[in-house]
Amino acid sequence: MKILKLANFQINHMKKIILLLFVCVSFHGNALDRLSVKNILQKTVDWQIKNFHYSDSGSAGHLHDYGINAWTNAVLYTGMTEWLEIAGENNAAHEWLLNIGEKSRWAIAENFTQTRYGLYHADELCIGQFFLEMHSRYKDEKMPESTKNRLDWIIANPPDTSRIAANKQSWTWCDALFMAPPVYARMASLTQNDKYLQFMDKQFKSAYRHLYDKEEKLFFRDGTYFDKREENGQKVFWGRGNGWVAAGLVNILKQLPSNSPYRPFYENLFQEFVPRLVSLQDKSGYWHASLLDPDSYPSPEISATALITYALTYGVNSGLLDKNEFLPAILQSWKALSNAVDETGKIGWIQPIGADPRKVTADMTAVYGVGAFLMAGYEIYKLAE
Repeated sequence: MKILKLANFQINHMKKIILLLFVCVSFHGNALDRLSVKNILQKTVDWQIKNFHYSDSGSAGHLHDYGINAWTNAVLYTGMTEWLEIAGENNAAHEWLLNIGEKSRWAIAENFTQTRYGLYHADELCIGQFFLEMHSRYKDEKMPESTKNRLDWIIANPPDTSRIAANKQSWTWCDALFMAPPVYARMASLTQNDKYLQFMDKQFKSAYRHLYDKEEKLFFRDGTYFDKREENGQKVFWGRGNGWVAAGLVNILKQLPSNSPYRPFYENLFQEFVPRLVSLQDKSGYWHASLLDPDSYPSPEISATALITYALTYGVNSGLLDKNEFLPAILQSWKALSNAVDETGKIGWIQPIGADPRKVTADMTAVYGVGAFLMAGYEIYKLAE
């Protein structure tokens, strides 16, 4: 009996050694080393800074998508702050980000005349992630002030909690779970005031109960999609929408201490949801605009791929997901993401602003996709030690 146990131990030990060798070869074969990762991130940063534009005037709602503190640009700035962790503060992105903050006055729109959607809209809060991250670096008290004022006002004036999709006071669409909850979690870390986590947790769980399909382990974009079907008869689950949720979970977990009573729910959801997303990755390493009907949307979709890669790689780096099990998917996804960057540094195959799966082409780019790429690249860089 002892001999049999010893033999089994030796076999299992050899399997681990072979797997480790496979991992090392895989890393080398896919050029997943820190220098190559840094170089491609630098190239995309340089291109985006050179080609960055924003609106400072326009019709109602225009600034919501294209203003300097719009959600679209806020995702880019968040990715840029991750890049600073790699490049250091002597990089050109450092001064660029500080300049963006000063031009925006470190402010979220603070009255109803400045925003089409009112003071509650989750997308309007996304810029707070950037402001609070910059404050953590420079301790300038003007950086978090506007964000804190907005969150305090929302908590003091509870939102309409109806779950209809048209209600933008509550988080009735899955994108909102990236835009707003991490801001509350960051503010709780900054102030050590639990009221921000209490509010975030209540609102997040309400959205989760409304939008999460427990059979498919995926999130509907909003309630209008519950009864819709793709051409193949499958339910409609948007790639980027689910990517927003996955990345939002990462940005919440990064702010929650290991002993936080709030943490188990978000860890458990992460460990159920992200592996389900991995199961839907195609053989080329991409995710598509439609998660359950990729044949109708055969093109790669880079914003979804980057957001999911960010979550997946964070899961491995943090120990929430098993490295041996998920490393092949990470290698494939980073290779796919890298292939979407052209020789100038422009990232293509990014679906334009929308709410559901749409066709994507190689020339389509968008700042939020670049931000997601930089977030994924940061976690890849950490993994490639």
